[in-house]
Amino acid sequence: MRIVHQDTKKGIIELLPETLDDLWHLSHLIEPGDLLSARTTRRIQDTTGERLRSDRGIKKTFFMGIRVESVNFHRYTGKLRATGVIERGPEDLVPLGSHHTLDLKLKNPVKIQKEKWSRWHLKRIKDAVKASKIPKALVVVIEDDNADIGILRQYGVEYYGPIVGGVSGKRMVQKNRQQVIEKFYDQIMETINTFEGIEGVVIAGPGFGKNDFYKYLEQNNTEISKKSILESTGAGGRAGIREVLQKGLLEDMATEGRIAEEMRVMTEVLQEIGKSSNLVTYGKKEVETTAQAGAVEQLLVIDKLVRKLDVEKIMNTTENLGGKVMVISSEHEGGKQLQALGGIAALLRYGV
Repeated sequence: MRIVHQDTKKGIIELLPETLDDLWHLSHLIEPGDLLSARTTRRIQDTTGERLRSDRGIKKTFFMGIRVESVNFHRYTGKLRATGVIERGPEDLVPLGSHHTLDLKLKNPVKIQKEKWSRWHLKRIKDAVKASKIPKALVVVIEDDNADIGILRQYGVEYYGPIVGGVSGKRMVQKNRQQVIEKFYDQIMETINTFEGIEGVVIAGPGFGKNDFYKYLEQNNTEISKKSILESTGAGGRAGIREVLQKGLLEDMATEGRIAEEMRVMTEVLQEIGKSSNLVTYGKKEVETTAQAGAVEQLLVIDKLVRKLDVEKIMNTTENLGGKVMVISSEHEGGKQLQALGGIAALLRYGV
């Protein structure tokens, strides 16, 4: 994310999204009531009365401003759309007051105007700009002839696979078994190479497959092998990827460990709840009481609730009294666990 222009007095910030993560951040920055301006393309019809039936009009691209009514981020397609009433644009091309949906795209600047930018909005922008400079990490979990890959995004984990090798068991006769194994490893390596900016790879799994794949990398791709570490897990597949995240290995690799940190803190919350500890609380009313008492050491808030004024008040109270605030993405398993607790929880310094 890059800040193109900022006018604090007018409440205007213009941003340039550069990654899919940036679109996810924008989906939480843009709110109903904001004036949103971006480049858009519309098919303009001939209004002279001489238009032929086959004439579908001409596509024209221009800047348009809408008063936002709704925002939708489609994680799997990477599309961010904002719908609202047109307030700004060339009046000869678009009727002001009509509805329009802006498709917000990478590398296209977006101008957002709010009556007031909260400190949490500004913090999200700061984090997004900072995160754009942080290298990404990738987890490969190998179990027998199956490999699952998870790439860490700021909004959660994107899963790829499984990649199936079709390798027969050791006791079965297969003349070209070694060739099949190498072809399987080739597939995994080719998939890893499709991701740009990867600075750390965790090769994990419950058996010896991870060790054999690492040896293969040492012989065939030293660049990746130098960025990789080995880790044993109790499970394969996506469960193995989650296990790696909870161990906090990614922070040790100095890679993008925010999601791993969120999942680890959520695990701690659930463990405290499981022990019926008085050092954890959840639910809006309960957390608000502990925050006002200055007892909150770590506040966890689901990203969907940050926009609510009463929740923002709790966040401000927590920070003002020395506590830490962590906004949890609703897109990964840790976020779903927090959502089940009402979207807000806190680890406490002492029982209240």
